[in-house]
Amino acid sequence: MELKNHINGLLKTKLKIKKVLVDKDLRERLFKFSVSTIKFLKKVRSSPELSVLKYQLTKSSTSCGANYEEAQAAASKADFKYKISISLKEIRESNYWLRILKELDITNNDDMDKLIDESGQLMKILGSISSKLSKNVNL
Repeated sequence: MELKNHINGLLKTKLKIKKVLVDKDLRERLFKFSVSTIKFLKKVRSSPELSVLKYQLTKSSTSCGANYEEAQAAASKADFKYKISISLKEIRESNYWLRILKELDITNNDDMDKLIDESGQLMKILGSISSKLSKNVNL
């Protein structure tokens, strides 16, 4: 029985370490996405219409990472779930603005395609987290 408890303790520790590494990787990806988006937008020409799109994309792309950061210090499981859901909404919005810019043929830059791809991947990751939280957190 002692050996079984010891093994279970080791497995729980391993899972906690894995979760910390995944959290750190996702935090870094969201941060890099925000910075890359801002750098990309600096290259986009200005016009009254594009200024609105650039502003909206800047807000949503930085908000997804900021809300994920806030989730790491959540006061409760419900608060954590709420912050993750906001982060998911913001990355979805970022993907939307990027697709509009692409459709408008603003630039033929590979950076835009990379940002669209990354936002799509981040949507899937945050969506998976949100889905699991919805199943596990009774509100």
